[in-house]
Amino acid sequence: MKYCSSCGHSVEHRVPEGDNRHRYVCPNCDTIHYQNPRIVAGTVPVWEGKILLCRRAIEPRYGYWTLPAGFMENSETTNEAAARETWEEALAEVSIEGLYTIIHVPHIDQVHMFYRATLTNGSFGAGEESLESQLFSIDEIPWDELSFPTVKRTLEYFIADQKESHFPLHVSDIRFQPSRDKR
Repeated sequence: MKYCSSCGHSVEHRVPEGDNRHRYVCPNCDTIHYQNPRIVAGTVPVWEGKILLCRRAIEPRYGYWTLPAGFMENSETTNEAAARETWEEALAEVSIEGLYTIIHVPHIDQVHMFYRATLTNGSFGAGEESLESQLFSIDEIPWDELSFPTVKRTLEYFIADQKESHFPLHVSDIRFQPSRDKR
C-alpha cells in the first residue's frame, strides 16, 4: 500500500501506538489501514459417488484441476459463497451438507473453507474460470494435476472419511516451508 484510501497521502508502514503489528498508517489523517486474511470458500461436490473437479482457466495454476472455490464476497455467508463459486466455476447447483475443512494458509493470508455438497440434479459444465468440469471416481482423481495443497488435503480427508462413512470437520494448517539450500 502506498497511499491512504481516506485522504490520498503517502502511508507509513509501522507499529501504531497501542498495537503490536506493523500496519499501514497515514501520518496525515491518522487512519490505520488494517489488512486481514481472505476467505476462500468452496465445495466437495458429489454426484453418484463421483467428485466434481474443474480445470482452471485462470492463473495461478492454469490448466490444473481444482475443487470449485473462490474468494468470499461481502454480504454473503461462507456457505453462500461456496454454493455461488460452485455455480460460477462448474455451472452446478448444489445442496450444502455441512462445513468439512478449514485450512489456514498463513503465508498467503488466506483461510480455505470447503463444504461437503451434493449436485442437485447431476448437471454441470464449465464456467468462465474453468476450461472444463468432470466427475471423477476416487481412483480417477488426477493427483499430479491438482492445483493447490488445500484441494489435495481436502480430497485426502474426503476419501479416508468416505471409507468410514463419517465426515467430521477437519481443521489444519498449511505453512510455507522454505527449501533448504544444499550447497
